[in-house]
Amino acid sequence: MRVGEKGQIVIPKGARDLFGIRPGDTLLLLADAEQGIAIVRQDVFDRFVDQAMPQAAGAPPAPKEEDTERGGRQS
Repeated sequence: MRVGEKGQIVIPKGARDLFGIRPGDTLLLLADAEQGIAIVRQDVFDRFVDQAMPQAAGAPPAPKEEDTERGGRQS
């Protein structure tokens, strides 16, 4: 891929087809100075976060340690 004058890139058709990237999709650009750049579809990243951090998806928070010591009762 080449970067155009405006900083734009074109994702090759083969890669778009392989990863199910369609016109209008929102993509995330994840970057690390040492590890490089990754492009991820927003919906795929959201599902990953939901699975890795269920609390972020609206699940109730885990009880605090002092609550579990009192048998899970909250005051």
